[in-house]
Amino acid sequence: MKNRIIYFFLIGFFSLLTSCGTSKSKHHKPDLTAFNNSKPVVTKISDSIFVSGKNSLLKNKQGLWELYVEGDPLEIGLTTGALTDSLLQKQQHIFFSKITDFVPSKFQQKLLRGFLNWYNRKLYLNVPDEYQTEIYGVSEYSSDEFNNIASKYQRGLYLHGAHDIGHALQDLALVGCSSFAAWNEKSEDGNLILARNFDFYVNDAFAENKIAAFIKPKEGHPFMMVTWPGMIGAVSGMNLEGLTVTINASKSKIPLVAKTPISILTREILQHAKNLDEAISIAKKRKVFVSESIMVGSANDNKAILIEVSPNKMDVYNVPNSDQLICSNHFQGDAFATDKRNLEQIANSHSEYRFERMQELLSENPKVNPKIASEILRNKDGLKNISLGFGNEKALNQLLAHHGIIFKPKEKLVWVSANPFQLGEFVCYDLNLIFGENQLHTKSFQKENSNIAKDPFLETTAFQNFKKFKIEDHTIDSLLVKKETISPEFLKLYQSLNPDYWVVYYKAGLYFYQKKEFAQAKLNFEKALSLEITTVPDKEKIEKYLKKVKRKLK
Repeated sequence: MKNRIIYFFLIGFFSLLTSCGTSKSKHHKPDLTAFNNSKPVVTKISDSIFVSGKNSLLKNKQGLWELYVEGDPLEIGLTTGALTDSLLQKQQHIFFSKITDFVPSKFQQKLLRGFLNWYNRKLYLNVPDEYQTEIYGVSEYSSDEFNNIASKYQRGLYLHGAHDIGHALQDLALVGCSSFAAWNEKSEDGNLILARNFDFYVNDAFAENKIAAFIKPKEGHPFMMVTWPGMIGAVSGMNLEGLTVTINASKSKIPLVAKTPISILTREILQHAKNLDEAISIAKKRKVFVSESIMVGSANDNKAILIEVSPNKMDVYNVPNSDQLICSNHFQGDAFATDKRNLEQIANSHSEYRFERMQELLSENPKVNPKIASEILRNKDGLKNISLGFGNEKALNQLLAHHGIIFKPKEKLVWVSANPFQLGEFVCYDLNLIFGENQLHTKSFQKENSNIAKDPFLETTAFQNFKKFKIEDHTIDSLLVKKETISPEFLKLYQSLNPDYWVVYYKAGLYFYQKKEFAQAKLNFEKALSLEITTVPDKEKIEKYLKKVKRKLK
């Protein structure tokens, strides 16, 4: 399932880029006449520290990049691009190498290019000028290698709609994120606390250079967000007013034209809202083209809400008389109560399962603090603590997260997970200190005595086996496609690396089914069905195979 999601994401991304060749938006550029377009000078202090005026980029000992930039939109864009240029170009190579792997068909590219040229025709009209300008500045430092596909600015602009395009065209959630908030009686000190896993996965290399970005714009509130090179949209962040945003993909009807990318909407909320009412007001102004739950937390309100947006409607959801809020990948508000796609999502996906698991863990931990929040984000088990196998999307910790993050808005504290996934040390940052300093930043911003230790799971044999499993899982996929012979020794090793995960038995069953060894196929399909299967369609697929082999064995 993950491979299929990535496949369509990359098809969408590649086709979207190449579609600009005949688009009316091809020659569009933001108006830069009000800005100083001179490029900043970057001084390299070391291989992990770069400075440009008051701005800086450094890599801390946990492996997180920390970016500090300030100024008008063009200054922020140009400085970000100048400081991160090598990381930006590396990130582009990650995307384009995947495109070559997953979309080899020129004919398929041409068909999708034609459709997306039409679909994407108004995207630039739905991105606010300040963010077009910032994207332009960053894109000036993109590689020239891909100019035959599109101009640097066009590539940078369309990159911010890649998630939305892939999600919209295939009606697939590219992320299986889980988030929760607690306040008053549900938090240890009564103050709001929020936490989330951003389960967005392209490949391991994609998350290598994640960035904790601290932005001080001339207009709006200073803020931080976790991002990656080239991305100015917000997926997880908090501003100096103590307002937080995180996004969780959902499903509903899909429009016939691209509108505002969800990460651009959340960036606008993050930069320009100081409370829940202002966040709602901003959300009402924009039209999006995918369905998303935006969890917004506010120190000024000491609570969190969900702004549930789709191409056709919007709802604001909070649980009456409750001091906690939970979000996975389905809508909860009245506006979507009878929405067919949302009901199918609840019935058939793993969203409801993760929702119930968060409820279960929060009931076991009635007073949440940052340490408890990190343990919930890192939890790998299913309901009633059953073993799901590692990598099961029913787990809160699917062992693929780009990052985990924890917010304490009143205190302006945020914890960001270091690699891998959300298992590394949660690094603590104090926004009051970071934005209050008036000096050159050449050392890490972190409050080391407030960090949360790395997950002990990293030191276990089980984790080492999981890393081996990921390699062998790709191997068996390749062997199944090529219909090559797989040795009994390989299958035994493969299954032993992740013995509680249904997938290892399902794929073995597929192999034996291909080889017409139906008795062995039956045993493996039955074993898979005895475990916690990720989705209803997955379970139904295995049941169909099992019926086929039983008929053949008669």
